[in-house]
Amino acid sequence: MSMTSKERQVFKAKAHALKPVVIVGNQGLTENVNMEIARALYDHELIKIRIMAADRQAKKDIFAEIGKIHKAELIQLVGNIGVLYLKSDKAD
Repeated sequence: MSMTSKERQVFKAKAHALKPVVIVGNQGLTENVNMEIARALYDHELIKIRIMAADRQAKKDIFAEIGKIHKAELIQLVGNIGVLYLKSDKAD
């Protein structure tokens, strides 16, 4: 899924008021964390995730892995917080 810069800008604006709904701790991406991310993406489509990692590259790698596992688009990564989007299949 490829996103235009305008679409990305709209999602950044929407995500500004959001709080992180999932926190990835020192144990990394566990099965339970992945299940919670999947549930949150299904329910909300646009979510914030906080990663408790000190290394910048480790954070990027974890978000890349989350995006690959859940087929979600990384909208923004600032500090320990990342914004992910996945179009939900549920009927509104």
